[in-house]
Amino acid sequence: MITLAGIIGSGKSSLTQLLAEELNSTPFFEPVEDNPVLPLFYKGNEIAAKKRQAGDKDATNPYAYLLQTFFLNRRFMMMKQAMQQKNNILDRSIYEDAMFMKMNTDMGNATAIEYATYQELLGHMLTELKLASPTNNADLMVLIKVSYDTMIKRIQKRGRDYEQISTDPSLVDYYQRLLRYYDEFQANYQLSELLIIDGDKYDFVENSADRNHVLDLIEDRLVTLGNLSKTQANDLKEKRYN
Repeated sequence: MITLAGIIGSGKSSLTQLLAEELNSTPFFEPVEDNPVLPLFYKGNEIAAKKRQAGDKDATNPYAYLLQTFFLNRRFMMMKQAMQQKNNILDRSIYEDAMFMKMNTDMGNATAIEYATYQELLGHMLTELKLASPTNNADLMVLIKVSYDTMIKRIQKRGRDYEQISTDPSLVDYYQRLLRYYDEFQANYQLSELLIIDGDKYDFVENSADRNHVLDLIEDRLVTLGNLSKTQANDLKEKRYN
């Protein structure tokens, strides 16, 4: 199982699709377009930020816990499906979901009780996944690192109103804080092999040379892990370059 990780706008979904096509595998995408809670969450963030500015230090986002449990439920289902075959691709990890819940709790968007309940639920899910397959942890985590400026440009390009800093200025602090949490996530992640992709340097969506280089990096790591043979990797490269 290959899992993509990265902040909003880093290119996870695009690279997930590219990898699935390259490896002739099944992609599992984060539920965004069919997620009825996500717009509510962003609106709740804006409301909570305004209340805090007005002096209500205990203001929470009423949709934070709902959103994170929505994602957790979907991610759990996708991981169970992805475990059934080899080299399936997930475009976000269940471990990132836990990071988002922690950040929302630290920010005051969720309560300590909600966080404890979420952690208990996550623990039960991970135990079930481990019982279902002793090797359930992602064989490879691919973390796409991008800067704040790159993230904002890509958010603007895809055009979801509720993600725009021009619509909600409080998102500037939210996004910058999120980058710091991703740095901590990267530093502490030990659950599988980790490959870092420089998303500022390599435009694997628009630039074919960059795309080939990134796919080479991932396939070389899969060879090292024993998930691809050298012959398979060479055949894939030959097909792409020719």
